[in-house]
Amino acid sequence: MKSSHSEFISLRGMHYHIRHWGDQRAPMLFMLHGWMDVSASFQFLVDALQRDWHVIAPDWRGFGLSARTAAPYWFPDYLADLDAILRHYAPEQAVNLLGHSLGANVAGIYAGVRASRIKKLVMLEGFGMSVTQPDEAPVRYASWLDQVQGTPRLHSYATVNGVAARLQKNNPRLSDERAAFLASHWAAQNEGGSWDILADPWHKLPNPNLYRVDEVMACWQAITAPTLWIEASDSELLRRMGSGESARAEIARRIAYLRNATILTVQDAGHMVQHDQPEIVAEAIEKFLD
Repeated sequence: MKSSHSEFISLRGMHYHIRHWGDQRAPMLFMLHGWMDVSASFQFLVDALQRDWHVIAPDWRGFGLSARTAAPYWFPDYLADLDAILRHYAPEQAVNLLGHSLGANVAGIYAGVRASRIKKLVMLEGFGMSVTQPDEAPVRYASWLDQVQGTPRLHSYATVNGVAARLQKNNPRLSDERAAFLASHWAAQNEGGSWDILADPWHKLPNPNLYRVDEVMACWQAITAPTLWIEASDSELLRRMGSGESARAEIARRIAYLRNATILTVQDAGHMVQHDQPEIVAEAIEKFLD
């Protein structure tokens, strides 16, 4: 297993945790994790890379070892955080950028908004959210108003093995060894001896703003970087898009907005494709970046 080291930087007034793998003189590859995840989640993918890379992976605000806001989170802040991270580590060069799930959505929008900053883009399971309708807004706002009055909480676990078991419930393909590794980074032991997920409970609140897919597609259409689109054959996110042919049609419609896309479907893999088939994903990434 390749070793990583942690760096803490001040970013937009927050204490941000950045994980590094590899020689800092090697070509940089930025990796952005998904919702309710952490930067260490890329360990198995990094292990499978054959070339020398300086992999730079932040814990998003409110996740992992980065600071929490103790208040609701807003999607545009991820874009601003990414912009600040790239200015910190690569102020004058276009970069190779990879994102998974939420991270892929951030990366895709950013690559359209700051097209000149991205050399090549890799989107793992970057489908986005389902289409929303304006008449959903009243219920969404009401739900947010109800929940924002309280104090959200996340479930704690008696042991780190309990955390690993929860990860395997989410992803049955996860081996015991990999689940144990992820659990040690996904949670931390509190003073009472139980294990808490390293995520701010405020992330669990519903977003009061509807997902406007047409605005996202406008950003994707502005991407100039070659894009590698990787999805899993058994992705749980497909259900968000509908059922059967309608889901595939909506995904194809979205991919069509990417001007220069290479598409790969990884077999025998779910949403955490970088955990299920890291060797296949790593080989595809390095071939694409070459």
